[in-house]
Amino acid sequence: MPASSGQACSTRLPIGSDGDLAYVRQQVRQSAAALGFGLVQQTKLVTAASELARNTLVHGGGGHAEITPLEHGGVPGLRMRFTDEGPGIRDLDLAMTEGYTSGGGLGLGLSGAKRLVQEFAVDTAPDRGTTVTAVAWVTPVPPARTAV
Repeated sequence: MPASSGQACSTRLPIGSDGDLAYVRQQVRQSAAALGFGLVQQTKLVTAASELARNTLVHGGGGHAEITPLEHGGVPGLRMRFTDEGPGIRDLDLAMTEGYTSGGGLGLGLSGAKRLVQEFAVDTAPDRGTTVTAVAWVTPVPPARTAV
């Protein structure tokens, strides 16, 4: 599903300290809960946000996160965008390799964060900074099965 329709107001959060990382996680959880994401989906979003926010701080020298509620065809979603003006990612293919981590975070790396959402994009170049965009959509809970 494209993340381009039904956008609401974004919340922009600074990322410049460990305290900011905790605040980003808290805001992502609150936004996800308000949109109707289940507990497991909320946890995935918070985990991805934690990894991406830490990368913004540690590797990008700080920056900001934008959290935007979305709606497409009646389905709510959440876009998280992390932007820094750091050195950029020199080898994006390596950084996206399964299991690759430069250390210091949760050990998920970019590929781990990508697995936790439905849409994921990285815009980076050496000496130009990095923007990582992750989007998740509320998935319906399947109906409970009754024993026969």
